[in-house]
Amino acid sequence: MQNESSNLKMQNENSKFKEEFLKRLIKFSIWTVKFAKKLQKEKILWPIIDQLIRSSTSIGANVMEAKSSSSRKDYIHYFEIALKSANETKYWLIVIQETMPNFKKEIAQLLKEVVEISNILASGILTMKGQR
Repeated sequence: MQNESSNLKMQNENSKFKEEFLKRLIKFSIWTVKFAKKLQKEKILWPIIDQLIRSSTSIGANVMEAKSSSSRKDYIHYFEIALKSANETKYWLIVIQETMPNFKKEIAQLLKEVVEISNILASGILTMKGQR
């Protein structure tokens, strides 16, 4: 009976973590879109801004999509795509950071957040694959 209770508690904590993580991804997407809006005056950056918005919003979209996956393998695959999008987001932020030095502080904060998100995704993937 006690083992059942601890399993239920763990499931509830896991479910709560997933819910909070998804909220965090949504906040990150919104933060990135708002940041991109500040850059829109720089016409030369428009293609980069477009890629940044696509990659940063793709992270949460793929985690959300994983919820309706048809198998464990499919579920893991969506997390792998989300991780790739997080890595792409890092790339675009670094490019903007190097071309727009007046936004370094905000970009540093965005980079810190996407690195943490990447670490959570990578850790989750390893756990799901039983490699941890």
